[in-house]
Amino acid sequence: MSVTPDAPAPSGQRTQRNEARRVILSSYLGSTIEFYDFLLYASAAALVFPHVFFTDLDPLAGAIASYGTFAAGYLARPLGGAIFGHFGDRLGRKKMLILSMLIMGIASTLIGLIPGADIIGSWGAVILILLRVCQGIAVGGEWGGAALMALEHSAKGNRGFAASFTNAGAPTGAALGTFILGLFAAMPEDQFLAWGWRIPFLLSALLLGVGIFVRSKVSESPIFKEAVEREEANKAANRTKPKLPILQVLRRPKALIFTMLAGASGFALQVFLATFAVSYAVENGAERQAVLYTFAIASILSVAFVVGMGRLSDRLGRRPVMLAGLALFIALIFPMFSWLATANSWLIFTTFMVGLLCHAAIYGPLAAFISEQFGTSSRYTGASLGYQFATLLGAGFTPSILSSIYASSDRSTGPVVWYLAGMALVSAIFILLTRESKDYDLATHEH
Repeated sequence: MSVTPDAPAPSGQRTQRNEARRVILSSYLGSTIEFYDFLLYASAAALVFPHVFFTDLDPLAGAIASYGTFAAGYLARPLGGAIFGHFGDRLGRKKMLILSMLIMGIASTLIGLIPGADIIGSWGAVILILLRVCQGIAVGGEWGGAALMALEHSAKGNRGFAASFTNAGAPTGAALGTFILGLFAAMPEDQFLAWGWRIPFLLSALLLGVGIFVRSKVSESPIFKEAVEREEANKAANRTKPKLPILQVLRRPKALIFTMLAGASGFALQVFLATFAVSYAVENGAERQAVLYTFAIASILSVAFVVGMGRLSDRLGRRPVMLAGLALFIALIFPMFSWLATANSWLIFTTFMVGLLCHAAIYGPLAAFISEQFGTSSRYTGASLGYQFATLLGAGFTPSILSSIYASSDRSTGPVVWYLAGMALVSAIFILLTRESKDYDLATHEH
C-alpha cells in the first residue's frame, strides 16, 4: 500500500489496519465458499458421478468420463479470468467478487438437482458439463479479485501473508466439502447414490447468502482507486488513452507464460490428493468414509501450512519457499504411494499431511508471486489468467491423465510418479527463471 506525504494520524493507521484485516477475512471466507463448491465436485467426480451419470460405461471408463467433466471446469477458468479480469481492472475488484460468487452458488445448487441417467439418460451428463463450465467461469473470476483485495490492502512486507489467506480458502473449502460429503457417504450406498450426495451441493444456496453478506461489507482496493484517479487525470489532460488490460498482458506475455508454468505443478499435486489418491487408497482396501475424513482433517490442518508458507515467503522470498516444496514433493512422491496402499488410516493421514505440506510451500506464496508480476492497470487480468492457466495445465486434465496412465500401465504407479515428478521439475525451472518480487512497490511498479 502506498503512503502519501501527508502521513495519516495513528487513528487513521489503525483504521487502515482494521480494514485490511476485514478484507483478508472476507477474502478467506469468500474463497472458502467458492472452493467448497468447486472442489466438492472433485470428490463427487471420484465417488459419485460415474455411478449416477455414466452408468452405461464400465467402472474405469465411467471414472475417466467423470473426470472429463471435472476438467471442463478448468477449461472454463481462463475464460472467467479474462472476463472478470477485464471488468475488475476497469470497474473495480469488489463488484466482480460479488458477481462471481452469485454465479458459483447458483451453478452448484443446480448440480444437486440434476436427474440421474436412469431418468433423463445422457442429458444429465450434458447439464452437468454446462453447470461445471459455469463453476469454472465463476472461480476463474473469484481468485484474482480475492487475492488482489488482500494484496492491495496490505503493506509491502506483509503481502505474501495477506494474499495466502485467499489460497488458504482452497484447502478449507476442500475440507468442508469432503467432510460434508463424507457424512452422507456413511449412508447405505443405494441411498447415498440416489439422493444423499445431492445435499452438500444444495447447501451451496445457504453458503451463498453468507458469502454475499461478507463481501458487501468491505471497501474497494486503495491501490486500484489511486490508479483510477491517475487515469482520470491523464484523460482530462489528454495525455494518455487507457489501454485494454488484456492487451497490456498479451503485449508482454513473458510474465503470463512464466507464472502459468511455475504454478502448474502445485495444482497437479492438489487434485492428485483430492481425486486419484483418494480412489487409490479405497481401491487398496481402505474404507471410503475413513479416507474422506482423513483427507478432510489433513486439509483443515494444512490451512496453517498455507498461511505459514505465505508468511515465510515475506521473509525469505517467494522463490526459495516454492522451490523447497517442489524438491520435497519429488523426493517423497514414490513412498507416498506405498503408504496409501497399506489401508492403514494413520499412514494414509501421513501421506495427505506430507503431500499438503509440499503443496502449501508452493501454494502459500503463489497468490503474491503471481499478482506481483503485473502492473495495477492490468493486475486483475494478468494475475487471473496466469493463475487460471496454471490450474488448467496442472489440474484440469491431471485426474483423467493419471487414471489413463494407471489403466494403460496395468495399474502400475511408476508412470504416475514420473508424470507428477516431471511436472514438478518444469515448475521449478520457471520459478528459477522468474525474478523475485517480494520487494516490488505495487502502487508504482508497472511491468
